[in-house]
Amino acid sequence: MTEPGRKWSQEELRKRLTPLQYAVTQENATEPPFHNEYWNHHEEGLYVDVVSGQPLFSSRDKFDSGCGWPSFTKPVSPDALVERLDLSHGMIRTEVRSREADSHLGHVFPDGPADKGGLRYCINSAALRFIPKQDLEKEGYGEYLKLFEDDEA
Repeated sequence: MTEPGRKWSQEELRKRLTPLQYAVTQENATEPPFHNEYWNHHEEGLYVDVVSGQPLFSSRDKFDSGCGWPSFTKPVSPDALVERLDLSHGMIRTEVRSREADSHLGHVFPDGPADKGGLRYCINSAALRFIPKQDLEKEGYGEYLKLFEDDEA
């Protein structure tokens, strides 16, 4: 269970997270494309940081980019993410990290849907925990139900 605001030691994180989750969020690793939990996931709900539980992305902003990782057009809040220049692997990219836990999430690229702002947040599934829409209230994320209100019409 996540505890918002708590700072976890590396030892605690190694115990709480799977080896892949730890490698991605703490060591900037990348999981394989098309072989990860959420790349082809279509259920309505909220994606949160696996380390802190910080809300990051809505399923409403998820799209199939064909890259093999979950892709989103925007975060649930403009201040949910921190962007950093990433010059690793001989490329120039913009890394995205969660603001609260400083978890490595993935990268943002300027090749997303033009009608939705043009950004593609390419995120590792291992950095995320998915909370189905019907569980938001009981998981403590009831305030995010508003993201899905037009379903009720």
